[in-house]
Amino acid sequence: MHIHVNGKNIEITDAIKAYVKEKLGKVVNHYDQIQGIKVILTVIKNPSASGKHVAEVKCTLSSGTVVHVEESAESMYASIDLIADKLDRQVKKVKNKSLYADKNTIRNTEVEVVEVDDEDEVEEIKAID
Repeated sequence: MHIHVNGKNIEITDAIKAYVKEKLGKVVNHYDQIQGIKVILTVIKNPSASGKHVAEVKCTLSSGTVVHVEESAESMYASIDLIADKLDRQVKKVKNKSLYADKNTIRNTEVEVVEVDDEDEVEEIKAID
């Protein structure tokens, strides 16, 4: 599993990379079907903008599902914390859906077959329906 960190209008230092890998590494421990995580860190240079530090994550799962999370905050470390929490919740939601998706299908429900020997019982069953 790879974590790719890219930046727009910001130099990605080793400290930021290590912080991203530490925070998003915890998400990987919750679900082992994660194939790759792409992180884009952006700084908005407009002085009138609030939440100037934006962090965006695209997480690819083995089922083909892509989880996209985006957060902004006043510091880059705060936005990384926010996306780590949000991504963790989204991945847990996808994991729970995949675990319980197959249990309630028509193909998996058991059908009880009743064998009838007398024709009188068949007529009673038809009358009830």
